[in-house]
Amino acid sequence: MSDRIIAACDGAAKGNPGPAGWAWVIADADGRPERWESGPLGRATNNVGELTALQRLLEAVDPGVPLEVRMDSQYAMKAVTQWLPSWKRNGWKTAAGKPVANQELVQAIDALLADRDVEFQYVPAHQVDGDPLNAIADQAASDAAVRQEAAGTALGATEPPVPAPQRATPARARSGGAGKRPARTSSGGGSRTIKAKFPGTCPCGKSYAVGEPITKLGTRWGHSECRAVVAEGAQV
Repeated sequence: MSDRIIAACDGAAKGNPGPAGWAWVIADADGRPERWESGPLGRATNNVGELTALQRLLEAVDPGVPLEVRMDSQYAMKAVTQWLPSWKRNGWKTAAGKPVANQELVQAIDALLADRDVEFQYVPAHQVDGDPLNAIADQAASDAAVRQEAAGTALGATEPPVPAPQRATPARARSGGAGKRPARTSSGGGSRTIKAKFPGTCPCGKSYAVGEPITKLGTRWGHSECRAVVAEGAQV
């Protein structure tokens, strides 16, 4: 059995830029969430949230222990696994000669990765039966962005946050019995799920691809499972 620690990290921004947060979760030997942490970032971009989450995760793990990091951010993963060497050679400039975005975060992560065994694994976000650790990190980061409060096992949380698609909706549970289709939310024409004709960005800060199911969330379109989070954010 491998002694490699399995973890996931994620960031979120409500508006991109907007209220932002970060989170990480570490699994035990059986793959169950064991430790997690999240925190607020004030107003920031989703990319800042993603990079901060990775930085905080690396700071929380003993550098002598092999680590597998699961992420749903192509930007953050490529920044530290593909683009970083070229940026360093170019004096922290892009191929176009522009300063590297979020340079301080990337440099901090570069220092934390030095001489340690870290594997990165991309996991798609918001997938049915997707990676459970990523789903928890995603929800914790989203909650931190909305509430602008830190949370985690070190702060007394006994359980990690439950991803939004798994959260019970009392109104629906009372109005529909087993085998019945959930009632659609109706507000000025109702809420319906369609397949995206063009790529876009959900209010949670994550992107969606052509053909992915999306739902009207307020004045924007986004992931159906983000409906509860967006509604919660509107009340804060």
